[in-house]
Amino acid sequence: MAALGWLTPRRRSATARSVLAGEASAEAARKTSQELEELAQASPGVPAEEPAFPVLGDVRAAAFFDLDNTVMQGAAIFHFGRGLHKRKFFETRDLARFAWQQAWFRLAGIEDPEHMQEARDSALSIVKGHRVAELMSIGEEIYDEYMAERIWPGTRALAEAHLDAGQKVWLVTAAPVEIATVIARRLGLTGALGTVAESVNGVYTGKLVGEPLHGPAKAEAVRALAAAEGLDLSRCAAYSDSHNDIPMLSLVGHPYAINPDSKLRKHARDLEWRLRDYRTGRKAAKVGIPAAAGVGAVAGGTAAAIALHRRRR
Repeated sequence: MAALGWLTPRRRSATARSVLAGEASAEAARKTSQELEELAQASPGVPAEEPAFPVLGDVRAAAFFDLDNTVMQGAAIFHFGRGLHKRKFFETRDLARFAWQQAWFRLAGIEDPEHMQEARDSALSIVKGHRVAELMSIGEEIYDEYMAERIWPGTRALAEAHLDAGQKVWLVTAAPVEIATVIARRLGLTGALGTVAESVNGVYTGKLVGEPLHGPAKAEAVRALAAAEGLDLSRCAAYSDSHNDIPMLSLVGHPYAINPDSKLRKHARDLEWRLRDYRTGRKAAKVGIPAAAGVGAVAGGTAAAIALHRRRR
């Protein structure tokens, strides 16, 4: 299992460790995409109305979605932590810290470096010595228990529009690649780029390959995957809520700010990037919103926001 958190980069430019993390994530993602594609074909979705964007049949285009607060309410790692606690992987006092970190993330809508570093270090020690297959199986259960109902309907509609157009759709997240892959499969996406943890003979060593897939490392992962897949990044789209993902968003021709933090919102407005906010169901600074979102996506975002305020789990 990869790290269950983030490591804030020391500088915005990519380091050798960022490149290593990105390339490792891209390799892991490509290994699983074929299996996910076969599963998706076995469970066809409901046909959707053809959108004006993405361009139908443009196979050199793809979409890259950040996970936390973009596709899912809150942080996947904290939901996963709840599931591990339920299964006695760690003590109740550790769960209290997870709960505080999750509350901060949901209220502030930003990634706190200290919280993310602490979560990463704790998680590596927790999963050390466990088998990869074991954590994958548990991840399936935790998705059903804590994550499925926290998917933003509006963002999911955007992802499905790319799929309906015949394009591949990838999650790009600092969450463990194994957990990210579970989420991608459940959503019917192509695959996932995530943090890669070292394993020997199928057992986690407690070390990372490179660094967490965060900031510049995400951009390097997208760049590596695009090269391997023969994609034209100028025709691709990327979606995120965080200013930390500006390097990834800047790579593509169609960047979107989804539920943006204040820094990303300002940056997106300055560059006339597309913005959409599902936290309140309102449209945010509309600049060429894709047809895929539509009335249904806005309604879905509103319902999700109401449910979030009512839910106390």
